[in-house]
Amino acid sequence: MAQVEAVTERIIAAQPEDVFDALADYNGTRAKVLSEHFSEYEVREGGDGEGTLVHWKLQATSKRIRDCLLEVSEPTDGELVEKDRNSSMVTTWRVTPAGEGASRVVVSTVWNGAGGIGGFFEKTFAPKGLARIYDAVLGKLAAEVEK
Repeated sequence: MAQVEAVTERIIAAQPEDVFDALADYNGTRAKVLSEHFSEYEVREGGDGEGTLVHWKLQATSKRIRDCLLEVSEPTDGELVEKDRNSSMVTTWRVTPAGEGASRVVVSTVWNGAGGIGGFFEKTFAPKGLARIYDAVLGKLAAEVEK
């Protein structure tokens, strides 16, 4: 099994603290900025960053649906890490300054891919698809915090 990684980023015209707070707000903002690829969203514990336990289903393709139960941690300033209890998937959100009144948000997701020919296709196509999904989320996040 090879590790698969998908990465996308966006510059958002808002202060890093505001962007991070919006991302960490699982009880409010996070649900608003998810794309149509996410369903059955439910905060099960916490709801504000570290210590949150959140559930959703992620439909990457018409046939590929992941049932995610994510534990949220904040290992460093400006970083949220979502570890899926149901798989090897880990998504890291990093928010850093990007000039006056702007933030760079980088989201990266890694997981252990399948082996064989299926793994080849997963490693080839899944990162692009997941990057598109998270690009849509970042677009909605930008619209929310740039108000």
